Amino acid sequence: MSVRAAVLVSGGGTNLQALIDAQAAGAIPSGEIALVVSNRAGAYALERAKRAGIPGITVLKGECGSQAAFEERLEALLAEYRIDVIVLAGFLTILSAEFTARHPGRILNIHPSLIPSFCGEGFYGLRVHEAALARGVKVTGATVHFVNEIPDGGEIIAQKAVDILPGDTPEILQRRVMEQAEWILLPRALETVCASIQEGTV
Repeated sequence: MSVRAAVLVSGGGTNLQALIDAQAAGAIPSGEIALVVSNRAGAYALERAKRAGIPGITVLKGECGSQAAFEERLEALLAEYRIDVIVLAGFLTILSAEFTARHPGRILNIHPSLIPSFCGEGFYGLRVHEAALARGVKVTGATVHFVNEIPDGGEIIAQKAVDILPGDTPEILQRRVMEQAEWILLPRALETVCASIQEGTV
């Protein structure tokens, strides 16, 4: 039986699309994307889910009234859709230590740098690439890691390096990191974790 995954998103869903495409290509044989949850109304990721025939649901923190109520709603959805593993794919809400503690080894996140560089609270999206360019590093990349109570602090599952080239802007670098690292790493990491869950080693 496939391991059921929920993908949590906030925006356009390019990493979600990479997962959908990988699933369609048979590259995630141990798992299936069973639910997409957005914390932003109208996120294009929900349209991607719809086109793929995956249930997509919006949960707005403001409507829930508190972080605890927001996470309670998430937990209810995870139970309703019998979710085994959670993938954070451009999800811009920090989950509480209480929430992550309830799902040890079952929450994955993709971060657009080689952790421990340019990571932690406040490092997301273009900010990561701006920081890498400002520091003058020659190599960056992406990291998939388990999520714990420390932002970007969980065990690393996989990393892939990407060269920084002369003339790079944050936008150009962001696109290269997506194409050469994120979209490759995330499906592979999800399959690795799903296979481990099936085997009972996670």
